[in-house]
Amino acid sequence: MNYRAPRWLPSGNLQTIWPALVARRVLPSPVFRRERWSTPDADFIDIDWLLSDQPGCGPRLPDGPKPATAPLLVLFHGLEGSSSSHYAQAFAGFCQQHGLAYAVVHFRGCSGELNLGPRAYHSGDFEEVDWILRRFRQVHTGPLLAVGISLGGNALLRWAGEMGNAAASLVAAVAAVCAPVDLSASGHAIGRGFNRLVYTRMFLSTMKPKAFGKLAQHPGLFDQVALQAARDLYEFDEVFTAPVHGFKNTREYWASASAKPHLSRVAVPALVVNARNDPFIPASSLPRRDQVSASVALWQPATGGHVGFPQGLPPGHLMAMPAAVGGWLLERVA
Repeated sequence: MNYRAPRWLPSGNLQTIWPALVARRVLPSPVFRRERWSTPDADFIDIDWLLSDQPGCGPRLPDGPKPATAPLLVLFHGLEGSSSSHYAQAFAGFCQQHGLAYAVVHFRGCSGELNLGPRAYHSGDFEEVDWILRRFRQVHTGPLLAVGISLGGNALLRWAGEMGNAAASLVAAVAAVCAPVDLSASGHAIGRGFNRLVYTRMFLSTMKPKAFGKLAQHPGLFDQVALQAARDLYEFDEVFTAPVHGFKNTREYWASASAKPHLSRVAVPALVVNARNDPFIPASSLPRRDQVSASVALWQPATGGHVGFPQGLPPGHLMAMPAAVGGWLLERVA
C-alpha cells in the first residue's frame, strides 16, 4: 500500500482520531436497508444492505439478500462499531463508485438493540463468521469478498486460518484492516498511558452498559461488582468476555482468539493491512513474511494510525484505504 499521511496530521493518534471525528463529515451519507437474521442458537444479528438506487451507485443491485451476479463486499466492523462507523461509510462510498453490492454485518449487540442470548461477540469468533459467510453464500450468486476492520479483521483472519483450503468455497478473497492479530500485545498497549485515558475509556463507556444489559437479561451471568471496577480491556475481558464465551480467563481468550498463529494456514487470497504507527497495535507484534502463507499479502505502511489513513488537505478524506483495499479485492475476481 503506497500510503503516506498528510503532514498536517503528524502522529498516529491524530491519524486515528481526526478521521473518526472530523474527516468523516465529508463522506456521503449512505442509505441502508436493515435485515434481521435469526441465528442457529435462537438469537439474531442485523445486516445493513446498501441501497443501490442512490446517485453514483452504478448499476442496479439488490436492496436485500437477493441473487445477484455483481460482487458482494461484506464488512465485519471493529470493536463497538456499526454501519455508521467512518470506515463502514467510506467502504460504502467505494462500493457505490464501483457498482458493488455491499453489506455491513453487525456483531451481536452492535446494531442498537441488545441481542437475546447470554453472550455477545469477541475477537476470535470464527464460528459466527463462518455461519454468516455461509448465509451470504446462500443468498448471493456473484463473487463474495469480505473485509474485516480491527476486531472484525482478526475474527475474519482467524476464520480463514481455521478453514484453510475450504475458505475458497465461500469467498474469493478477504482483507483485514488494522487487525490486532496479536491480542495480548494490543490489549496491553491499549491499557497504557494516553491509550488508557482516551481509547480504553471510550470503548468501556459502551461496553459496560451493554454487559450490564446482559446481566439484566441473564441474572448471575457474571460478577457485577467486579465489572463495575474494571478499568481496562484486560479486566473487562477477565470478568465478562472470557468466561461468558467459554474461556478460562483473559490470557486464554487472547491466546486462543489471536489470528497471528494461524496465518500460515490461510489458503484463500488475503490482504493484511496495518499501519506501523497504529497507537494500540505495536509494530513489533505485526506478522512477518515468514510467519504467513504464500496466500497472504502484507501491507504495512509507516503511517495511517488505527483505521485512519486520511489523505488530502484539511479536513481530509478517507477514501485512500477503501480504494487500495477494495481495488486489491476486486483484482482477485477480475
